[in-house]
Amino acid sequence: MDLKQLAYYVEVVERGSFSKAAVSLNLAQPSLSRQIGLLETELGHRLLERTGRGVSPTEAGSALLVHAKVMLGAAEDAKFQIKEMRNDPTGRVVIGLPHRVAMGLCVPLIKRFRAQFPNALITVVEGLSLSLRDGLINGRIDVGLLFDPAPTPLLKYETLMREKLVLVAPASITLPKQISLHMLKDFPMVLPSSPNPIRNLVDAVLLPRKIDLNIVAEVGAVQSALSLVETSMACSILPESALNSRANTSKITFAPIGPPAMWNQLILAIPASRPMNRLTTETSKLLRELDFRMASANKTYSC
Repeated sequence: MDLKQLAYYVEVVERGSFSKAAVSLNLAQPSLSRQIGLLETELGHRLLERTGRGVSPTEAGSALLVHAKVMLGAAEDAKFQIKEMRNDPTGRVVIGLPHRVAMGLCVPLIKRFRAQFPNALITVVEGLSLSLRDGLINGRIDVGLLFDPAPTPLLKYETLMREKLVLVAPASITLPKQISLHMLKDFPMVLPSSPNPIRNLVDAVLLPRKIDLNIVAEVGAVQSALSLVETSMACSILPESALNSRANTSKITFAPIGPPAMWNQLILAIPASRPMNRLTTETSKLLRELDFRMASANKTYSC
């Protein structure tokens, strides 16, 4: 049994006909039939049922079809990756970044990418983590960074950074050293609106505990929430590193929340079933090496 025979077999099954498969493969039909016959003899099973309308796989044939596709796919991936090793990677890689990450990481990421892969193109797509997750699943994005994405078997996740959410308040308010979850309902709140990952995280922690916040406004970006806190209009629940984006922090104060603490996670996400070529693999390594906290501290925020 060799890969060529498996490729012939898959083509026959998918075409449902020896004659159609022979045309597709540019092969004489008797030669194709002979190869399938040799395959059946080697495996000791009849693989195809001949009918008036063509052919269909037997139980053994259906089992072989699954393995054949995996083996053929692995062979193509191996051939592609080995060829890539001979030269600098070329082609295009599409990276998905949340806005608040892209604001700080685009420049160092693209600089390092260009230095390492001068013959390749990088495309950065910015958006909400929810839309980036959809792009990864639908094949529009090759690798992405997401905040607290919902689990799915279609993507592989790797946590790159975790940070606590804190209660942020106007400087005129004296906060205790620690804010319990139930104390949060005593403060007027401005929060990012759903489907912002921060809002989803807050809701996931508080709603099961039947803690209803006093929400006076909803905004689309963390930066907007911080600006409203500075005007003494309300408090907010935000990542601690968001405070570092303000040149002047004298107008705000903050305190840790919990127990339990609310953890904001930055996740590296790649498609689970799509093979990663060398360019995508190396770009993922670049993303792992970047300093997310420093980038967050220097730029504005919107998830």
